[in-house]
Amino acid sequence: QVQLVESGGGLVQAGDSLRLSCAASGRTFAYYTMGWFRQAPGKEREFVAAISWSGGRTYYTESVKGRFTISRDNAKNTVYLQMNSLKHEDTAVYYCAADPRSWPGESSAEYSYWGQGTQVTVSS
Repeated sequence: QVQLVESGGGLVQAGDSLRLSCAASGRTFAYYTMGWFRQAPGKEREFVAAISWSGGRTYYTESVKGRFTISRDNAKNTVYLQMNSLKHEDTAVYYCAADPRSWPGESSAEYSYWGQGTQVTVSS
């Protein structure tokens, strides 16, 4: 069992940066692939990025490549999403998730654990 708590969201202007954090409880965090998803109003939850248990593999959806970076610190039980050059279309509630059934876990249905989400709003 693992509990996830996201933080770091907020209101920013287009072109700004934000870093989201997801703090996990439980001793097995270091064994889990972790993912970030987002959900905009009226839209389905979509995959953003994933990172393997060691941090050695990462995977991004096309729309954030070159702008977002996923990373993790297993000693702190935390996964991060550094978001640069934010665009209005990045506005969404961002969720972290743990333990997908396969790599890279692009489907939300694959994940066993979810956080409550953090709002990111990018003004244009």
